[in-house]
Amino acid sequence: MSEIKSFSDYTSKYNSNVDFSALFSGTSDSSSVGNTNMLSDYAAIKNGSYGKLMKAYYAKQDAEKLSGKGDTSQKLTLMKTSADSLKKSADALNDSSLWEKKKIKKKDEKTGEEIEVEDYDWDKITKAVKSFVEDYNDVVKEAGESNTKDVLRNASWMTGMTDKNSNMLAKIGITIGKGNKLELDEDALKQADISSLKTVFTGYNSFVSKISQKATGISNAANRASATYTNNGTYSKTDSSLTSSKIDKEV
Repeated sequence: MSEIKSFSDYTSKYNSNVDFSALFSGTSDSSSVGNTNMLSDYAAIKNGSYGKLMKAYYAKQDAEKLSGKGDTSQKLTLMKTSADSLKKSADALNDSSLWEKKKIKKKDEKTGEEIEVEDYDWDKITKAVKSFVEDYNDVVKEAGESNTKDVLRNASWMTGMTDKNSNMLAKIGITIGKGNKLELDEDALKQADISSLKTVFTGYNSFVSKISQKATGISNAANRASATYTNNGTYSKTDSSLTSSKIDKEV
């Protein structure tokens, strides 16, 4: 099974410096030859041959995805869905209401009678943390099998950030296992100091807040990669809304 490593491990495989000069070599206006090429390009656009060239180019791109050289649309959609689920579970942990004491019914350890006490809802907290860990591991697994550079970059930043917080996570029962996946010790979680839990899971600069941002970055990367070039020269995406690439920056 593949796993996410540091982004430097992928740079030789996924080179972002793409040269499009061959497609636009005729746009130079520094000489009469350049002007001639521009007129030639204009004629190609007008008679439709340029459009056919571009259509063939993007058809080749789609074929490469299907042949295994790139991620299929189905795979990218799954990646986006998993990343969105991770963001949702991360945001749920960052909800202040989860960390408020509530009146909870418990059985008295001595008498066995049901009593009402004021305490944190540990069952709800544990369930939320467990969902977060499961969603995180799904994203790590799928990103590790991805051939999309931006997905890998965002995922490697995410796992790198998790590694930097490994000591703090260990204090609340979360450790990093094989393949950079998280492992949860529920007993250790329930015994953890509440202040440590709040440090990890609440606040704008908390660990879980940064994971939420990275989940959005992965979702956006998968969405952009699934774009297809239409006949009229525009892009259609799996998500109709246009998202900013700013969220993909390292936090």
